[in-house]
Amino acid sequence: MSFSAAVKLRRALSVSLCPQTDSEHSKSETYIQVKELNKRASGQAFEVILSPSTPDAKVEFPLSPNRKRETSLDEIKKKLEAAEGRRRSQEAEVLKHLAEKREHEKEVIQKAIEESCNFSKQAEEKLNQKMEANKENRSARMAALNEKFKEKDKKLQEVRKNKEAIKETEN
Repeated sequence: MSFSAAVKLRRALSVSLCPQTDSEHSKSETYIQVKELNKRASGQAFEVILSPSTPDAKVEFPLSPNRKRETSLDEIKKKLEAAEGRRRSQEAEVLKHLAEKREHEKEVIQKAIEESCNFSKQAEEKLNQKMEANKENRSARMAALNEKFKEKDKKLQEVRKNKEAIKETEN
């Protein structure tokens, strides 16, 4: 970062952070420190460090966090029991989920078996109907052929009879 950019930033920060008069403004520049963190194509990043305005000013640090009180044996037991209860609950939930999944699988398998049986029955019924129709058609054709042969036998009988009658008349 260029020196002039740092000075401009310092002045802008001091004006916006500390509304002071011009005489105080020159003093305020001494306790604002600007560090350039990194330059990027998208812009620059700065760290602004504000020092106390007086050298003897006390910096207040946050109080250290309260120490945790020691846990008693009863509390530990309660926590362990609660954890065990959560574990059992989670285990029961998993077992319930698995049982539901198995039940669903059984239902799907049962439905597939029923559909397969229904399909087999329908196919068997269709086959029986076709066989019955073929049997009836065959019987009808055989009856027609038998009738035809009987007619031919009658004609042959008539022809023989006529032939014998002609032979007898010739003799």
